[in-house]
Amino acid sequence: MAKKRQDKNRTVLRSGEMYRESDGRYSYRWTDSTGKRHETYAKSLEVLRKKESKIAKDIADDIKAEAQSITLNQIYKIWKDVKRGLKNTTFQNYCYMYDTFVFDSFGKKRIAAIKKSDVKRFYNTLAEERELSASTIDSIHTVIHQLFGLAVEDNYIRANPSDDALRELKKAQEFSSEKRYALTQDQEKAFLEFIQKKPKYRHWYPVFAVMISTGLRVGEITGLRWQDIDLENGVIDVNHTLVYYSHRIVKPGEKKGCYFAINSTKTPASKRKIPMLDSVKQAFLMEKQYQREAEIKCQVTIDGYTDFIFVNRFGNTQHQGTLNKAIRRIVRDYNMEAVEENVKRKKRGSKEMVMLPSFSCHSLRHTFATRMCEKGVNIKVIQDVMGHTDISTTMNIYTDATKDLKTQAFNILNEELKKGADTVEAPTPIDVN
Repeated sequence: MAKKRQDKNRTVLRSGEMYRESDGRYSYRWTDSTGKRHETYAKSLEVLRKKESKIAKDIADDIKAEAQSITLNQIYKIWKDVKRGLKNTTFQNYCYMYDTFVFDSFGKKRIAAIKKSDVKRFYNTLAEERELSASTIDSIHTVIHQLFGLAVEDNYIRANPSDDALRELKKAQEFSSEKRYALTQDQEKAFLEFIQKKPKYRHWYPVFAVMISTGLRVGEITGLRWQDIDLENGVIDVNHTLVYYSHRIVKPGEKKGCYFAINSTKTPASKRKIPMLDSVKQAFLMEKQYQREAEIKCQVTIDGYTDFIFVNRFGNTQHQGTLNKAIRRIVRDYNMEAVEENVKRKKRGSKEMVMLPSFSCHSLRHTFATRMCEKGVNIKVIQDVMGHTDISTTMNIYTDATKDLKTQAFNILNEELKKGADTVEAPTPIDVN
């Protein structure tokens, strides 16, 4: 009968266990389901046997042995190789977020050692120390959650430690989505009238008039072609979107840089046909006349698409950044004039001009949705026209618009009641003596 192995304390060692007299350490060797040999070490037999118990549980659950050493960054590399079903711009954005905020810090951690509290702590760091917005952290979480999900599927870990981590952070940090404010009817009118009467801004009128009266996303409107609109029947066919992004992942022979590209619509619901208001039809005709007089023609072809409606003076497609800069300049000049004019109006006792808030192209989309809500358009119709996949998005706009309308109605009622009170004679005091 073979003599059983013992340590220095004459404790009998189990199969696979070894005691090294040279340094007093213990080791355990085992073979995984693929036949690969592994070994782990500990300073005491007690610690070693705790590791053995975990290894036995991992083997029973078919957890891969190499999970003890693999990092989140290594899972990220696997994810990049196998991930499909995302638009290139979305995939590029996810990679950018991970490379910028995760790779050199949290990404170096071993996935087997990461607990839910570690994920929460990392998100708190992004919010409090890096001062990232809720939407940015949400994008980072989307990638991290998918990485841990892939690790679970490939039997590196049992459960996803990022489950519900962001939801709890939002509650703790009191995060809420930034409210997108719509222009009031007076502000909308002032904005469009100012562009029309100013020669240096007049060429911007058609694109902003179409935006504010269709609810098109900026990529949908900059990618709109003349063949996508039916002026005779008054219909806009939204079937693609123009995007501008950086090729951060460069393929062989491909230059690194920023490019325009044509993508399918944001969601299947975004592929839609929108009835054309008279003001929109007029704006398209104005654009056509302006380009004819200025001898401007579309000079670009992007992924086989050409003949874009809204182009710059060189015939190139418009860029979202350029449109937002134009809005900022228009708002600045309008408000400067309004301030001077209001000084005069105040002296005359006449109604002052409205001031324009800071806003972007997306605010014009939100403005159109708000106008439809104010006019009592059916919620499902608004959802279809806006291309919202989730009715809750439409309902949020409807709720905000309803609140504003209610406030306005009560303010008007309050003023009317005040006027009525001023015309009624005060009651004669009663002598109680």
